[in-house]
Amino acid sequence: MAAKRIEKTVMTVLLIAGGLLMMIPFIWMITSSFKPENEFTAVPPTLLPKEFTFKNYVDLFTKLDFIVYLKNTLIIVFWSFVGLFLNALAGYAFAKYEFPGNKKLFYLVLATMMIPGQVTMIPVYLLINAMGLTNTMAGIVLPGLVGAFGIFLFRQFMSTIPTDLIEASRLDGAGELRIFFQLIVPITKPVFAVQGILAFIGAWNSFLWPLIMANDQKLYTLSVGLQLLKGQHGSDFGLQMAGAAFMVVPIIIVFSFFQKHIIEGYTISGMK
Repeated sequence: MAAKRIEKTVMTVLLIAGGLLMMIPFIWMITSSFKPENEFTAVPPTLLPKEFTFKNYVDLFTKLDFIVYLKNTLIIVFWSFVGLFLNALAGYAFAKYEFPGNKKLFYLVLATMMIPGQVTMIPVYLLINAMGLTNTMAGIVLPGLVGAFGIFLFRQFMSTIPTDLIEASRLDGAGELRIFFQLIVPITKPVFAVQGILAFIGAWNSFLWPLIMANDQKLYTLSVGLQLLKGQHGSDFGLQMAGAAFMVVPIIIVFSFFQKHIIEGYTISGMK
């Protein structure tokens, strides 16, 4: 027993030490975003600011277009959540509707998961361009509305819902949409939770596709704006730290609060 306690204590100390070492760059980034510019050249460098200031964040939204980038990013996040219901509807159809080619079509959807996104980027761009949606928010949002991974998770979970329950609802006179929103959606909350978190993270970090699709800076996202900030204000370290912190901190907060749902969602989908 004593040996196990010592082993557990040593492992705990090592994990805490390793975690703190990994957190140092993030802590330094966040604290540095509140430093005035003259403290970045101080030798030795300081972890905490001697003079606490919000100037870097104020400049980020007053002198630069980060308020526009934030608006565009939130629009993408909103439509990503709309895409959740499209994925759920597709998963529900594959799980509970019998139609010709059901399994073959589902396997075809799964096969798209093995194709790297870089391979389909040019064909998708050509399609969007043919539709006249380049340099528009619709062109940025549409390709990401649905995804094979989301359809797969919803289908795996919904296939375990008893069909008799759905048939009973139909006998009671409930329509298909009512059954989906009032019966299926509440049951599939764990999958909605994990997919919602992943959709938020993916939309918040969207970089490559908005950069390719948009020629106007008014359509850029936060990630693209951060890259522009690095190029245009490479010597303004406080401004760069504020931009990076503004990008990273919401992701850390969301993941910290909902990582349990992410793990449970994967576990439930895998078991089912």
